[in-house]
Amino acid sequence: MKSIPKYRNPERVNLENRQWPDKVISSSPEWCSVDLRDGNQALPMPMNPVKKLEYFNLLLSLGFKQIEVGFPSASQDDFDFIRSLIEKNCVPDGVRISVLTQARKHLIDKTVESLKGCKEGILHLYVASSDLHGRIVFGKDREGVKKMAVEGTKMVVEALEKAGLKGKIGYEFSPEEFTDSDIDFAIELCAAVKEAWGKSPKADFIVNLPATVERRPPYQYADMIEYFCRKYPYTAETTISVHAHNDQGCAVAATEMALMAGAERVEGTLFGHGERTGNVDVCTLALNLQSRGIDTGLDFSDMPRVVKVVESMSGIDVHPRHPYAGQLVFTAFSGSHQDAIRKGIDHKDESAEIFGQAWKVPYLHIDPADLGRQYEKLIRINSQSGKGGVVYILEHEFGIFPPKGMHPEIGDIAQACAEKKGDEIGAAELEAAFRETFVNIKGPFSLLKFTRLNSNEDDESADDSEVKVRLSVKYNEEVYQLEGCGNGPISATVHAIRDSGKLYDFKLEDFSEKTLGNNADAKAMAFVGIRRKEDDKLIYGVGEHSNIDQAAIFAVFSAINRAAAAACK
Repeated sequence: MKSIPKYRNPERVNLENRQWPDKVISSSPEWCSVDLRDGNQALPMPMNPVKKLEYFNLLLSLGFKQIEVGFPSASQDDFDFIRSLIEKNCVPDGVRISVLTQARKHLIDKTVESLKGCKEGILHLYVASSDLHGRIVFGKDREGVKKMAVEGTKMVVEALEKAGLKGKIGYEFSPEEFTDSDIDFAIELCAAVKEAWGKSPKADFIVNLPATVERRPPYQYADMIEYFCRKYPYTAETTISVHAHNDQGCAVAATEMALMAGAERVEGTLFGHGERTGNVDVCTLALNLQSRGIDTGLDFSDMPRVVKVVESMSGIDVHPRHPYAGQLVFTAFSGSHQDAIRKGIDHKDESAEIFGQAWKVPYLHIDPADLGRQYEKLIRINSQSGKGGVVYILEHEFGIFPPKGMHPEIGDIAQACAEKKGDEIGAAELEAAFRETFVNIKGPFSLLKFTRLNSNEDDESADDSEVKVRLSVKYNEEVYQLEGCGNGPISATVHAIRDSGKLYDFKLEDFSEKTLGNNADAKAMAFVGIRRKEDDKLIYGVGEHSNIDQAAIFAVFSAINRAAAAACK
């Protein structure tokens, strides 16, 4: 007997001159959330009606106009929830609720009963069209499967007419396991179902073509959709919908390709909840389109709120690396990434001019602020982080803008802290390490008193631009009275210490200052870089004080104290 392989490639559809690879998605599909049915039934602890109502209201706030709310014939909780939505007028105008049923009369009757009083709705019936289901599960050939679907549809029509709901309730038919079905039989089946339903507006008849189990690569799903759209005779009266599962991790890609191939409607769930590996994640798919300039009609501008509600209702945490929603997806630990993000955000306007696009930032394909995420959370510090990310946090969280020459040493300090801790360090820990290393550093030099002297008004030869200072300095337990002149208080202080007192030989090489905050009580922070004579090494110190001149003087003393300490090592 010839051996049978355990797995084999699925047979491809014979699609000549396929068009979909050259198509571009330029508009949004219709969206249908199946969180409350397909997503809910796959939860370890399905939601009760109270939780389902909170979730329903979340979906409304996000902009969904079609929401599959339950399987009323299979669950009393679902039936009661649907009745409550209708009787309490919880469904806004323009929103269609959808309910699922199998093709059995008592189930259909129960389903229609749940919809009494509904203004706008969809009754969704499914019959598996694959030979695997037909022969193994149903024990029927293809004609038997078609008969089941057609008779089920006729029962739906009869029940809706009897309940006075025909014209208010649209119809959706799903040939379950579509991607594992013979494509020509699936077309024949759906055409027969359409004929049994009768003539109707396009919006009131939906053929949903599900990848119930993802057995094919995404491009083969697209081939099947294009083939279906070419051969199915009622496209003018039918909305073509897709419902992809994620068994091979390709649901988003498969759905995007299906839209290119002619699909007009997408069923999915927030964060992909559903059986096994779940449904297509509507958040990811919609935000992919948004990042390409397409208005999806869905609002994920407060993604942290969405995550919080879904986690609470489902009992399942959103993975920290989940696209768009995870805590780490806009976070950079790598030093080179941090530096690039920092520069990109600082030069957004320049990038916009170059690329003709308002948002073009390295490593961030979408603006985190569009999802309610804050810039200061983009960069986190661990032992792999670089100077760019560390400085970004000092700048954006604390308003500390150190000069570029300080950046390498600041990066080294942060890395050493992270290595010592064995974990990432927070912003407060970073600021504390920065202050401990650089700000108002004590050492052998102490400033006891600083006086800025007035210019000699009687001396006509005196240079108005010259500043004169008097210092009382303690060095190695001795007190020195020093004076110095320069083109500013920093320069005068340097001359007093280096030239007048000859206490320490160094060269002032870098100076900058900035006010911390905007109120009247804000302190100033000054940064001074000096180069030691003995080894030509550049060393920085930082001073902080309510008086900007005093902050600068403290920065000089911080620098020479650090230089003296380094010389002793």
